[in-house]
Amino acid sequence: MRRLRVLLVDDEIMIREGFKRLFDWEAHDCVVVGEAADGMEAMNQIDRLKPDLVIMDINMPILNGLKVIQMSRMKYPQMAFVIVSGYDDFAYCREALRLQITDYILKPVNYEEFGNCIDHLKISLYEQQTLEDSGEQEERVIAGILRYMKEHLAEEITLNILSEQFHLSSVYISQLFKNEIGVNFFSYLTNIRMEEAKKLLITSSCSIAEISEKCGYGDYRGFTKVFKKTEGMTPSQYRREFLKE
Repeated sequence: MRRLRVLLVDDEIMIREGFKRLFDWEAHDCVVVGEAADGMEAMNQIDRLKPDLVIMDINMPILNGLKVIQMSRMKYPQMAFVIVSGYDDFAYCREALRLQITDYILKPVNYEEFGNCIDHLKISLYEQQTLEDSGEQEERVIAGILRYMKEHLAEEITLNILSEQFHLSSVYISQLFKNEIGVNFFSYLTNIRMEEAKKLLITSSCSIAEISEKCGYGDYRGFTKVFKKTEGMTPSQYRREFLKE
């Protein structure tokens, strides 16, 4: 995982310098990319630098820290915030928790405690990234399967064939259809075959038997039965109705 980009926000320069000098950012795979001394400057730096983590005091000039977090959350929902404050106040803590901050640390800062906070944050971000990567992987797999089905529509297509083709279990592929597309595999296959059949019926002079084969049905009688069940009329009737229009 890449190093976390950190923004330090505190109106006391000694606090900011303490963070930079007394905490081993490199050991925790972090880098300080900027700092701000008031809430408005913090907003500008957040927009400009888009850090992964903002270390934020609450009581600051122009805009207080909680307001900065509230405004930033609307634009950068994944950005992490750690409040470092001299106020051990329940109201502040409650509002901070409502804004879903990562942690609330009191001054003077215990850097060992702060290091634990950073490590926990990195684990959380890693798990979140893993889930996102997993979702992207599933999207790539389902896109490949759908493309394969479209390109091999005239051939036999089963879950077992897809399993061999993509080196995935048939159960997993079946679940992908339900979870990602919202229909089961057989319903999806029937639907794309019927859509192809309707297109061929109105754009080609192919016989019903030929269209049946092009859509993956070896037996045109079976094809006709499925077509009538899904469309409410036989392929021949569908063609006549369309041409009549």
